Amino acid sequence: MSLEAGLQRLWYGPAWRALPLTPLSALYGAGVAARTGLYRAGLLPSIRVGVPVIVVGNLTVGGTGKTPIAAWLARQLGLRGHLIGVVLRGYGGAHSGPPRVVSARDEAAEVGDEALVHARRGPHVVVIGADRVAAARLAVERGAQVIVCDDGLQHLRLARDYEVAVVDAARGLGNGCLLPAGPLRERAGRLATVDAVVLTERDSGGLAAAPPVGPYLVHARFGLGEAVRLADGERRALATFAGRDVHAVAGVGHPGAFFAGLRAAGLAPVEHPLPDHAALEPGHLPFPAGATVLMTEKDAVKCPPNVLADAWWVDLEVSIDRTSAAQWPALILERIGLTGAGVPLG
Repeated sequence: MSLEAGLQRLWYGPAWRALPLTPLSALYGAGVAARTGLYRAGLLPSIRVGVPVIVVGNLTVGGTGKTPIAAWLARQLGLRGHLIGVVLRGYGGAHSGPPRVVSARDEAAEVGDEALVHARRGPHVVVIGADRVAAARLAVERGAQVIVCDDGLQHLRLARDYEVAVVDAARGLGNGCLLPAGPLRERAGRLATVDAVVLTERDSGGLAAAPPVGPYLVHARFGLGEAVRLADGERRALATFAGRDVHAVAGVGHPGAFFAGLRAAGLAPVEHPLPDHAALEPGHLPFPAGATVLMTEKDAVKCPPNVLADAWWVDLEVSIDRTSAAQWPALILERIGLTGAGVPLG
């Protein structure tokens, strides 16, 4: 069992298993509390960048669906007439130094997989950088009227006008412990201080025993859509792969959710979970060169189309009930002091 798999088993198992690590969690919690206190007291400055900032993040380590929600929100606000700047760290990419604007033609190995997914999805200004304040300022220089920060709930140096916490409905907050005994970056009470909690549900998963709630609760359902071939963009219904020998690869925060979705669609894939942001290097792939391979969009941007003859990425469909889909973006715009009209999509 890999270290990552072992931690997942620990974090999402009974709390008593993590007891030996609780002293380290106490030290971690004290550090988080001290840092937060310095920002609240104004001893560490939170810096504004001249336009409203919306932060989409999570309390837990690992995949909750943060990037799909950030992309959905950026698109909805863009439909209402605002140029959106998407700012993120650029994890998995080699770029370091000053912030960088990302284009759809960039390489994931340089800018990171999540940044490239954003750049290919919409007409947004996408900027990566370890310094989120500098990255947001560059997005504003390029015309962004609203900043959507993909991750960074704990990056308090960037002042924000609206906070969104994304929680996986099936896994909840794990054993409820702070790192390293549990998956929490901050204590669960932090959910009461954000502006909205998005509870992400998957077609293949159930609900946590006690789903968290926040000031404004949005239910989002993730479902697997069509498969898209890397080589030529051909689209095919996922059901057409049923009964075939298929390999599935997922280098995301919660690869099990992708595999479960494929099984729910009637497929029986050979599963290849990879670490989050893992590179797909020719000659080191865990399946034969001629195999039929299904992967996530996040993995597809890292995989050159000519490396695998029969590789497909599976579209992740984000569905939010029509009432929330219409009301939530409008509520955000009102909260941050902007108005705009557009056609909301569910």
